Amino acid sequence: MKLSSLISQDCSKAAVLFNSKKRILEYISELAQSQLPDSNAHDILDALLSREKLGSTGIGKGIALPHGRMPGIDKVVAMLLVNQQGIAFDAIDNQPVDIFVALIVPEGENQQHLQTLATIADKLKNKVFCKRIRQAHNDQELFSIIEEFDN
Repeated sequence: MKLSSLISQDCSKAAVLFNSKKRILEYISELAQSQLPDSNAHDILDALLSREKLGSTGIGKGIALPHGRMPGIDKVVAMLLVNQQGIAFDAIDNQPVDIFVALIVPEGENQQHLQTLATIADKLKNKVFCKRIRQAHNDQELFSIIEEFDN
């Protein structure tokens, strides 16, 4: 599975600047809602926060994979955001997070959800990929890096 087939250019955001876990999750919810016009950002935020209550999605090395399941949607929405600075996210290594790959998935798609998370986590193990996306100056450059590393 290619990352560029999951994350559209509209959902690739470089050099964003948020200073809290709650604010970046709010932004992710708003961005997801723009891709899911029949849903609402508040419900998406609730899904993300419910998952965070089970345990932080901060996987370490400055990376978080916030995700949530939503009833009434029929497609996966994936987003990549790179914050200009790391923010406290309760990551497993207690380090600040600056790379966020967020997923909103249909409620009943458990297997697809797990497979998608595994694909993303595998891509993020590549240190060169992470370094390059952290250096992206704009959304177009970020998306180009995603496409480059898919080949």
